[in-house]
This record gives sequence, C-alpha cells and structure tokens, in this order.
Amino acid sequence: MSFKAAAIQMCSGVNPEKNAAAMVRLVRDAAGLGAIYIQTPEMTGAVQKDRKELQTILRDEDSDLIVRTASELARELSIHLHVGSTAILLADGKIANRAFLFGPDGRKITSYDKIHMFDVDLDNGESWRESAVYRPGTRAVVADLPFARLGFGVCYDVRFPQLFRAEALAGAEILTTPAAFTRQTGEAHWEVLLRARAIENGAFVISAAQAGLHEDGRETFGHSMIVDPWGKVLALAGGAGEAVVIADIDTAAVKAARAKIPNLKNAREFELDVLSPMLAKGGVTV
Repeated sequence: MSFKAAAIQMCSGVNPEKNAAAMVRLVRDAAGLGAIYIQTPEMTGAVQKDRKELQTILRDEDSDLIVRTASELARELSIHLHVGSTAILLADGKIANRAFLFGPDGRKITSYDKIHMFDVDLDNGESWRESAVYRPGTRAVVADLPFARLGFGVCYDVRFPQLFRAEALAGAEILTTPAAFTRQTGEAHWEVLLRARAIENGAFVISAAQAGLHEDGRETFGHSMIVDPWGKVLALAGGAGEAVVIADIDTAAVKAARAKIPNLKNAREFELDVLSPMLAKGGVTV
C-alpha cells in the first residue's frame, strides 16, 4: 500500500503551550501536503534539562496538554498522529519518556515508553543521565495501521539493533526513531544509524528530530529523515529550526527488499565461545 508520511522537525522550548502551538501548526502543514501518518520529535512537549523546572510542568497522561492536543488534532485532520515522545508523570512520581499514536478518530491506539536510557559522558564535556530522571520502559511495541505495521523506538533506542530486529521479525514494515540527538553524536552517527536500521531489517525508518539551540541551553542535531528499506534517504531536513519532510511510502518496497536480502529468514541460532587468554611458555600472554 502507498501513502504519504511526514516527519515534523521542531525546536521545542521549555513552555508546553508554545510547543503545542508549534506542533499544531507544523502538523497542519504536513496534512496539507497529503500526509496521513505524521510523526513529531522526542520531547515534543518540552526540552528542559533542569529537573526542578521540569517537575513544575509535568502532568499525568490524562491531563497532559500535548496528549490532549494531539488527540484533537488527529481527529480534526483525520490522520494518524505519532507524538515522538513527551514527558509524562507516573503514579509513583517517576517520569516516562512516552510516545503516543493517535488514530483518525482521536483515540489513542498505543503508547511506548523509551527503553534505553541515555547515560553517557561525551568527550566535549557533556554528561547525560536520563536514568536519574526517567523510568525506562520494559516492552517493545508494534502496531497495525490500515496502511502498514509500525514498530516503535525513541532516540537512543536506535543504538540497540536487537529492539528493531525483534519488531521486524514481528512484521514491522516501518521503524520509528523520533529523537533529540545531541549535535556531537548526531554529526558522527545519526545518518549511518538510521540507514543501518533500515537496511538490516528491510524496513522504512522515519525519524522526526529536535533541531537547533534550545531555551535550556542544549543543542540538537536535527536532520529529520525518512529512509527506505534499501537504505536510500527519501527525505531530509536541515540541521536547525522547524521543518516538514514528507515522502511516499510503498510497503511493497519492504517485501521486495526482504526478498532480495532475506536476512530475517536466514538468521540462525548459535553458541558463543569466550576463550580466556592462555599463558604461553616463558610467561607471555598471547
């Protein structure tokens, strides 16, 4: 089946109301171009690294502005709207980095909590500890839409190919990795990771990204992208500011790619031997 998909690039600030307004405007633009599946970036609702300030704007799912606005917008435009993620307050006081998918009737089809936490120390001095703020998810999600089967991921998840392989083996034809990649890691790895996930799974990859210098001081890489199952970049945004990228998705390309390179079928179970270094004569370790 063929349809138009769009990835919305944003530069979300610390104010959810302003971010919701930007989301509405950009999603309307994408729908006006004919997109029936539209994805927003990770942390659509707010990019806020100050934990105390983040706590002041947190809401539970039933009260969250982005969730409510996205539901209403999906129903108004009769689209499938995928909120790449937003911060959601949980009943135990912890926070989920949660993605949402809404159908054309405005109802929530499913949600997905980011599994892999970005706990890293970069060589430019940046240090991130998502696990200090967010509770990681524990389940992968694949959802059937009228036009394709969709697999979920968020940002750092893209570095864990086993997640997307499991989704592809479950029949996912489109893999999603909405993100707020740092500029340093994005410049080094963003495109190659997205293309690799597409190629190794014979699937489309759609990745809406945050882009530019944010109010909280962080800088994100942008370059929202749509990649086909053969690894070809179909649509690409720039590295700063808002954008809408759109591409025609034909799920027949998934079947064709998997027929040419049937690695999903050819995978085999194997044992792993780990050999300890042996002490050679004369006390030399080889």
